[in-house]
Amino acid sequence: MRTIRSTKCPWAFVGVAGVLVMLVTAVHVFMVPILPSSLDYFGARRSVRRPRNVLPGVGVVDSRLQGQFPSDSHGVVAFRGAPWKAEIGRWLAGCNAGSSAVNITEFLGAKRCEQDCNGHGVCNHELGECRCFHGYAGKRCEEVQKLECNFPSSQEWPVGRWIVSICPAHCDTTRAMCFCGPGTKYPDRPVAEACGFKTISPAKPDDPKLTDWKTPDPDVFTKNMSKPGWCNVDPEDAYSSKVKFKEECDCKYDGLWGRFCETPVECSCINQCSEHGHCRGGFCQCDRGYFGIDCSIPSMYSLAYDWPSWLQPSMDLPDLKNISSSPIDVKAVAKKKRPLIYVYDLPAEFDSHLLEGRHFKFECVNRIYDDKNRTIWTEQLYGAQIALYESILSSPHRTLNGDEADYFYVPVLDSCLITRSDDAPHLQMPRDLHIRSYHTLEYYRMAYDHIAQKYPYWNRTSGRDHIWFFSWDEGACYAPKEIWNSMMLVHWGNTNTKHKNSTTAYWADNWNDIPFDRRGDHPCFDPRKDLVLPAWKQPNPAAIWLKLWARPRNSRTTLFYFNGNLGSAYKDGRPEDTYSMGIRQKLAAEFGSTPDKQGKLGRQHTTNVTVTYLRTEKYYEELASSVFCGVLPGDGWSGRMEDSMLQGCIPVIIQVIQHHLLHFMYLRIM
Repeated sequence: MRTIRSTKCPWAFVGVAGVLVMLVTAVHVFMVPILPSSLDYFGARRSVRRPRNVLPGVGVVDSRLQGQFPSDSHGVVAFRGAPWKAEIGRWLAGCNAGSSAVNITEFLGAKRCEQDCNGHGVCNHELGECRCFHGYAGKRCEEVQKLECNFPSSQEWPVGRWIVSICPAHCDTTRAMCFCGPGTKYPDRPVAEACGFKTISPAKPDDPKLTDWKTPDPDVFTKNMSKPGWCNVDPEDAYSSKVKFKEECDCKYDGLWGRFCETPVECSCINQCSEHGHCRGGFCQCDRGYFGIDCSIPSMYSLAYDWPSWLQPSMDLPDLKNISSSPIDVKAVAKKKRPLIYVYDLPAEFDSHLLEGRHFKFECVNRIYDDKNRTIWTEQLYGAQIALYESILSSPHRTLNGDEADYFYVPVLDSCLITRSDDAPHLQMPRDLHIRSYHTLEYYRMAYDHIAQKYPYWNRTSGRDHIWFFSWDEGACYAPKEIWNSMMLVHWGNTNTKHKNSTTAYWADNWNDIPFDRRGDHPCFDPRKDLVLPAWKQPNPAAIWLKLWARPRNSRTTLFYFNGNLGSAYKDGRPEDTYSMGIRQKLAAEFGSTPDKQGKLGRQHTTNVTVTYLRTEKYYEELASSVFCGVLPGDGWSGRMEDSMLQGCIPVIIQVIQHHLLHFMYLRIM
């Protein structure tokens, strides 16, 4: 047995972890009725140790820490230079003080995988199991899967009925992705979606072109420069207008850049493989001895090549390159910070495959890379899931020792699964009723089955110290009943008793028809154990420089502002009466400041109230020019809460609307 002791800590990650802890705590303060009850839900158990930086309820915290963190003459407690209400400031200060570094024994995996996964996967040295690349399966990743791009063809549908992966060219059946293929000048150029099919000219001048999904377009393979081609079009000739090209074709797949996909670039992977591997389309192919979705987990075998930055030896080791086939148990003592979080390394179908096989580079991820490999941040609405996942993986609060962990994070990427649920035939499940919510429930249930069978940690507490993230519109409403004991991270703390049924207007997300034996009878949110987190917002340095949130009251000339889809009465509006539970439609009928399809304004419209559907490039400027900003549901939670707060506009949250509320708003406005 070798014990390795480390006194170094990845200080670069400490700030990230501090910001993460503060973010979750601050959101919990403002959005959950009882400040620390979610954390206390776990800490109150007799059989589980209370995390060292987790405090009891607000009253207990206040009395216990009052002497240590007294309030000033204004009744506030300062934390990191900002004034807070006394009990909140004490909670934050106490939480921060309790997260001191501790020495934790980390176990480095030593189990081998058969035939090293045949070069088609990464070995999980903790379990001794292969994590196979997209399109490969089997205990040794020896099976090459055939993942078709198309549904079966028919007389009506020669290529099969429409699906995102539909392909009239060469289908890469390891990923169900469509390319020009052999015999063309650019065989690796994508032929994605409408690119490979005939277009239908619009009936009216302003109408868009339509795609004839039943008729493949042979011109994409043409070498005739007078026809709009694609697979044989030379980029230089096209840029200089010497040849025509089909405008419906573009570079949708990740890892390629340029109008004609002529420049290979960095793909998007979790933590970009932590400098211990390379990103292959979304799946980290780890260096020898490392594993995990981001190659951040060292094993005994990685020590023969290099040491991870947070683990430095204080003694010499034998030449591990020449060790026998019998594994050596290796321990390392590293400095960590409580609460300690163990992150499950799930099979690839729950995360890496969803990233590697995506058909649109902006799906699922927070960033892509341009032709100079510079980061381009995306506007992915559900990006908080990836951001939190990456932060936890690189945090000093993370532990590889489940026996030391205070919490267990189960990283199912529902945001990616839902956006990709109609991407390819292999992603459709036979029992999902063709409903994305049921499809997602089944994935979470399979993840539960995996961790309950492969690891000892779930059964110790029936999952009460486990954490799951449900980022989609209605949160954890369709969580499988088996995992409801756990903490749910969501964007909507939906506790309204009216919402015992699905509130979305989009049929594929409606969970009312999910069988009772799969979902159970749990609510969507339990404030005793669950947390509401803010949504992802694209990093914007210009917003820091402009400081729109600090704009004074006399510069805010709009009393109330809302910009968004207002329903069927307006151009391009959602047709369903149940969209936004009818709230946006009623607000527009009273205060609409833009004419509807009939040319009418809202009944109570006034000059200092803006309720419009018109998109504007000055959206944030208009928010910053307003006193109150509407936060109204769409098919679920709304990202306008964050938009409002970031621009210093007071958010007005409306989740149910009655006539008397509209009358009250009218009186206030007048």
